[in-house]
Order: sequence, then structure tokens, then C-alpha cells
Amino acid sequence: MSDDVLRLEGIEKVYNKGAVSQVRVLRGADLSLARGEAVAMIAPSGAGKSTLLHIAGLLDTADAGRVLLGGQDMTALSDRRRTAARRARIGFVYQFHHLLPEFTALENIILPQLADGVRRGPAAKRARMLLETVGIAHRADHRPSAMSGGEQQRTALCRALANAPDLLLADEPTGNLDPETSDTVFAALMRLVRETGLSALIATHNLELAARMDRTLRLSQGRVE
Repeated sequence: MSDDVLRLEGIEKVYNKGAVSQVRVLRGADLSLARGEAVAMIAPSGAGKSTLLHIAGLLDTADAGRVLLGGQDMTALSDRRRTAARRARIGFVYQFHHLLPEFTALENIILPQLADGVRRGPAAKRARMLLETVGIAHRADHRPSAMSGGEQQRTALCRALANAPDLLLADEPTGNLDPETSDTVFAALMRLVRETGLSALIATHNLELAARMDRTLRLSQGRVE
């Protein structure tokens, strides 16, 4: 089996703009992510980082190239098998938390486990463990509206890891937070990465946070450098 949790090979993506115009967003992008590695991806706005993350996370398909998870080629899989692989092996965190407002922090983390066939008791136990790891176990029974921005984002991080994925993809996970809260959320994210051994690809504009990861990649003119 490959030592790489994620490998992108020659990823191309073109969007049609109007009847004849095209925008070539990705131009043969290559990327690899080793097990247990936390990698920052720096890119200017509009460079295609969200597109690259969506393709890596099997939310979108490339026009050319291959996506491999743990050495397995995902490119030609059916939609059903891609969905199953995404649910079991990939966690997502976005700039906005997208928590379900009618549920508590604990319930937001339990729900994806129930969808994956885990019984409620073990799901609740794992949810509490994750909340404790990021320092907000005392907020387990609060709904998102009663939580701070940093607490909401840490809950979203726990939800992303609820099903113990191999890979975490994060798109500006601290971009909506003030500097102090951003640092707290990033520290929680890195603690989870180190303690669970998962791999993380984190798109960010924050060069200080990027410098604290294992390495930094830059997306420029459709290619990863």
C-alpha cells in the first residue's frame, strides 16, 4: 500500500464561461500527502484552491488526471462508491462552521456517526472524547447559537473527525476568526492531527499558521509548487 494518504496526478479543470469562453483553473496540478503529515496550501484568491480541495475530497471531478487515496485510484469509481469513500475516509472543515442549529454540539458530532452505522452509545462516547481533546467538553449540550465562533469551529472540526477519517481537508478553517481565536482553533486542529495520526491539507492565507505545519505548498497558475 502507498505511504501517501492522498496523491493528485496531473489534475486539470476547465470551467465554461459563456458560449465560447473557458477558464482553465488547474493545469496539471500534482500533490502528495504522507500519512500523519500536516501541509499548508497557500494561494491567492481565485487561484483554484477550493476547486483543488473539492477534487481531492471527491466532491468534484477533474477533467483530466488522477486522484488516489491510500494508493487506490478514485477516478473511475461510480458516484455511489465515491460517496462511500468520501464518507469513510475524508473529513472536511470550511471557513464557516455549517453546524446544524437545532442540535447541540454533541449531537452535531454524533449524527455523522449514526449515518455511518455506529450505535448511539459509542457515537456519543467518541463525540465527548473529541470535544474534550479540543477543550470544549463543557459546551457539549449547547447549541451553536449559544457558542462563540471559536467554539463553533472547534465543534465543526470534531464533526469532521467523527468517523475517524484518514484525511482532513480544510478550506480557510480560521479565516472567519480573530487572531487569538484563530490560534486557539489551529492549536486544537494540530493537536487532533498529531494525536490521531491523520493527514491534513489546510488551505490558508495565514503565513504564520502555515509556518507551523510540516511544509507549505503554493498553488500558482494552476500548478502546485
